[in-house]
Amino acid sequence: MTTTLVRARTLSFSRAPLSMDDTGAYRYESDGALLVADGIILASGPYAAVRENAPADVIEIDHRPHLIVPGFIDTHVHFPQMQVIGSYAANLLEWLNTYTFPEECRFVETAHAQRIAGHFYDEMIRHGTTTAVAYCSVHKTSADAYFAEALKRNMRTVGGKVMMDRNAPQGLLDTAEMGYDETRAVIADWHGKGRNHVAITPRFAITSTPEQMSAAQALAREFPDLHIQTHLSENRDEIDFTCSLYPEAADYTDIYVRYGLLGPKSLFGHCIHLSEREMDAMSEAGAIAVHCPTSNLFLGSGLFPLKALMRREKPVRVSVATDVGGGTSYSMLKTMDEAYKIQQLLGERLNPFDSYYHMTLGNAEALSLAHKIGTLDAGTDADFIVLNMAATPAMALKAEVVNSLAEELFLLQTMGDDRVVVETYVAGIASKSGLRS
Repeated sequence: MTTTLVRARTLSFSRAPLSMDDTGAYRYESDGALLVADGIILASGPYAAVRENAPADVIEIDHRPHLIVPGFIDTHVHFPQMQVIGSYAANLLEWLNTYTFPEECRFVETAHAQRIAGHFYDEMIRHGTTTAVAYCSVHKTSADAYFAEALKRNMRTVGGKVMMDRNAPQGLLDTAEMGYDETRAVIADWHGKGRNHVAITPRFAITSTPEQMSAAQALAREFPDLHIQTHLSENRDEIDFTCSLYPEAADYTDIYVRYGLLGPKSLFGHCIHLSEREMDAMSEAGAIAVHCPTSNLFLGSGLFPLKALMRREKPVRVSVATDVGGGTSYSMLKTMDEAYKIQQLLGERLNPFDSYYHMTLGNAEALSLAHKIGTLDAGTDADFIVLNMAATPAMALKAEVVNSLAEELFLLQTMGDDRVVVETYVAGIASKSGLRS
């Protein structure tokens, strides 16, 4: 067994910070180390203490003066939309019909799905994302390609074959029965293989008939431990259209309630325009509202009330995500930079410690996977990244006057992208340096 000691400054959270000054929410080591073997962190803490208890033949890697943090976690991304990113459109529904649906039709072809899956994981690793929660296309071939590539790279990932049987091009439609059968086949083929997690994935209520929503409900009953992912209240026209399709429901959220899809492992993309009743329902179910700031701004969907949701008397659980290809960057740093700006527009403050908590432990907690990912704790997966706040000339100049950890984190978030990620470790293996050119 090869044991590796990775030395650098280290930062890891134990809970959500209550303020900028809440040093009890995280552990920071100015000279820290991780001891890694067989894809697991065996020990973490001050370098001297970790080194003293390491095997004599340990391989030591020194990343000083850089900063190690847990690998970033992206809780909502569309892997078939890599060639949709940056497509001009007026709003969500126009963007879907003009660009997204035609592109996703191509994923019926195995070779195309496999090619894009390779590029998808390259970009995740390049940007320091070690776990992603992805929508595949309606085709089982896309899910097969997504999970096979994750297995090859030994990445922990969540994903699902999209279920959609109406209001889309013919090449993107399954049926209620086919959606059920193929999702079941994906579960049998991939769930629990390596570090793969399958999610039940009705795209959203617009593209699923009541019969298909009932099929999703049946899957949720059969596999209660699986994640569920879909979309909710992203755009006002979407909300109106959805409610017209389900007139018996009290509101958009109530549609998912009626089909048993609201629970503690349910991830709802966007959730910008929720009513108080819907927020209460989300809170009581423990469901997660997924904030996708670059997508919300790009499509003009609205401003997500992150802080307001979290401080309600009945708080709503939240996570953060890129939402590529509606989102405009694969970088979780860029994602949180835009999240910061949205909160500014709402008269709220999102401090740097908040942002790094959300990208790591916060998102892991949203996925019920904090025992595996999101920290640098002993016994967890050795998924972590090395960050350099002086990665570009402009950043290096600014770094000359950075005098605190908070200032460093904010610099990385505000000016950083894939260039600040010196190395990405996946299950203890340095992966960024091995990317295709």
